[in-house]
Amino acid sequence: MNRRTFLASTAAAASLSSLGAAESPWDGPVLDIHLHPRSGEATETQHLQGAGCTNAVLLPGRNAEEHCQEVMRREPGRYLRFANADPKSVDAIEHLRAAVKDGAAGFGELKYPVALDAPDVLRFYELAADLNVPVLIHFQENLSFTGFERLPSVVQRYPRTRFIGHANSWWAYISSAGDNKSGYPDGRIQPGGLTDRLLSDYPNIYGDLSANSGRNALARDPEFAAAFLERHKSKLMFGSDCGCRDGHGTGQSQGGALAGKCVAQETLALLKKLAPPPLFRQIVYGNGARFYKLV
Repeated sequence: MNRRTFLASTAAAASLSSLGAAESPWDGPVLDIHLHPRSGEATETQHLQGAGCTNAVLLPGRNAEEHCQEVMRREPGRYLRFANADPKSVDAIEHLRAAVKDGAAGFGELKYPVALDAPDVLRFYELAADLNVPVLIHFQENLSFTGFERLPSVVQRYPRTRFIGHANSWWAYISSAGDNKSGYPDGRIQPGGLTDRLLSDYPNIYGDLSANSGRNALARDPEFAAAFLERHKSKLMFGSDCGCRDGHGTGQSQGGALAGKCVAQETLALLKKLAPPPLFRQIVYGNGARFYKLV
C-alpha cells in the first residue's frame, strides 16, 4: 500500500473501525505512529479499535514484516509499515533498500545494543536520507542506541535524515537534571534538557510520545509538559507502543502506573488534559499525517 492509497482510505477509516468522528472518544481520527505487530489470537485492529484510534504505523521486527504486509492486504488504508534489520547483519542495507522499494515507509523501531554513532548504524542514516524515509530509534542507555549525549553531532552530520526519538533516554533527557536517564524519572523537570534543545535546534528530529517513557514525561510535571507540547507542536506525534491485547489494558505486562491499563488510552487522555483541542488534534493526527505525506 502506498501513501496515496492510505490517504484515500482514511475517509473510510471510521466505518472500518466503527468509530466515526462523532463517536470517537478523541473527537476525530487518531494516527498511532508506534504499533507493534500482534501474534496469536490478538490483532492489531483489535487494539486500534479498543483504544479509539483509526490508523497506525506498524513497526515490525524483521521476522514480522511479512505478517505486516498481510495485515495491510486485509485492511487496505488503515496501516503503513516500517522495515527493520540488525545493523550488524551482512545484508541489512540490501534488505532495507528492498523493503522501501516494496512500500515500507521508514526504518524502525531500531532497538539494538549499539552506539548511536557506530559505523554500522551510520550506514542506516545515510540510506534513510537517500531513500527519503525516517528512522525511528529506541534510545535507552546501557541497552539500545547508547551515547545519547552525542546525538546532536549525529543529527547535524545527517541533515537530510529525519530522526524520530523514542524511549527511556530520549524522554528522561527532557530534563537537564542528573536523574535516571534509562528508567522513568519523577519530579519536576529542570529546563534546558537535551531532548528539548534537540527539538528546538534541529529541523530534522521529531518526538514519538509513545510508551510509558512518553507518558511519564508528560505526567511528571504537567505545567512543564503543557508548555513543551506548545513549544514543539509541529514536532511531536502520538504513538502507543502498547502491549495490551484489546485497547483496554487486557494482558498489559507493565506494572506501576500502567498496571491493567492501555498505554494508548492513558497517553491520549493525558494529552487531552494538557493540550487545547486544536493542539490535541495536531499531535494525535495532523503532525503524523503531514509527516507521512498523507495530506
